[in-house]
Amino acid sequence: MVDHAGREHCFGQGEPSAVWRLHKASTLNAILRNPLLNLGETYLAGEWDAGEGGLHTLLTVLRINFEANLDGNRWLNAAKALLGSWNGVAASQRNASRHYDLDEPLFRACLDADMHYSCAYFQDGQDSLEKAQAAKCQHIAAKLHLTPGQRVLDIGCGWGGLATYLAERQNVAVTGLTLSAEQLRVAKARVRAPALQGRVDFRLQDYREHEGTYDRVVSVGMFEHVGKRNYRAFFGKLADCLAPDGVALLHTIASKAPPTPVNPWIRRYIFPGGYIPSLSDIAPAVERAHLVSTDIEVLRRHYALTLKAWNRRFQRVRSEFAASKGEDFCRMWEFYLVASQTAFEVGDLVVLQWQLAKRNAAAPITRDYLYADSGATVFPNNNLNGRNQT
Repeated sequence: MVDHAGREHCFGQGEPSAVWRLHKASTLNAILRNPLLNLGETYLAGEWDAGEGGLHTLLTVLRINFEANLDGNRWLNAAKALLGSWNGVAASQRNASRHYDLDEPLFRACLDADMHYSCAYFQDGQDSLEKAQAAKCQHIAAKLHLTPGQRVLDIGCGWGGLATYLAERQNVAVTGLTLSAEQLRVAKARVRAPALQGRVDFRLQDYREHEGTYDRVVSVGMFEHVGKRNYRAFFGKLADCLAPDGVALLHTIASKAPPTPVNPWIRRYIFPGGYIPSLSDIAPAVERAHLVSTDIEVLRRHYALTLKAWNRRFQRVRSEFAASKGEDFCRMWEFYLVASQTAFEVGDLVVLQWQLAKRNAAAPITRDYLYADSGATVFPNNNLNGRNQT
């Protein structure tokens, strides 16, 4: 640590190692008063910078050494988590607008060409972002076990990347719901392609207000905005919309730890009303909706690689956004990306893909069908009587 007067202070030994440069005498005391909020606040204010190794290495070192001591009271955290995500329909609309209605050029600069704003699926650590996002779509399509002509509901469709992928590659009809006017505008522009005419319908609508029955329901990267209080309503609506033989897939960030509130800095600047569930949060709501958990897969570190790719692309054009939006905005955005990356690397965050159905026999009984190229034998949902197909 290099303090405001240029004095060096060394702590610990070994790797990873980082350099922390403080520019004001009061910064460290401010951080210690409320580390979870003020570490990011003081970075935005330009009160400190990362030296050799950069911001990623510094946040990694801080997480490894200090994060376990910041958990606080478990039961108080659970109460804060519930009260801090009290998202009614109107509040959900405002919260979505705060983040997703940011300038489209920002997201286009960071994301892949299809604008998937969720965890990619890296079959190899060297995969390009485009390849990894396409692999994510393929992985989800396989888990949905689609048949041409089926109707699919996409809750939280974003800019329409997954919906258009499913419509084009799987020959299904997709209805996509979003609360962001900007996302809706971009998504609707995609539907003008002749191949998608009449096969994709994007709507500005809250999931709680939607009616209809679908063969498949999918939700990717939206559940983090539902709010803990609304889990029962979410899975109840999912069950209402799912056909008796239907299959659903929930793709969400989750915590390996017991329930805890969202980091206050992330909540203030990035995702107001957001909440990261634990397994223990989701399971009771699934059970109350009388849904069958047919598969749960934990994706580790995939989101870290995704966030790393987003930040790498942002840094290439950082100077452009500094000129148009200001240095404080750029510091906010890069702190968000790097803090989130390290949370998936050395913190408690993972991604869950939770496959659900109303009937136990609605989904294959092994995961072999996900890797059809291997030639493994699979058991389709309507063919469990011994007549196996390859």
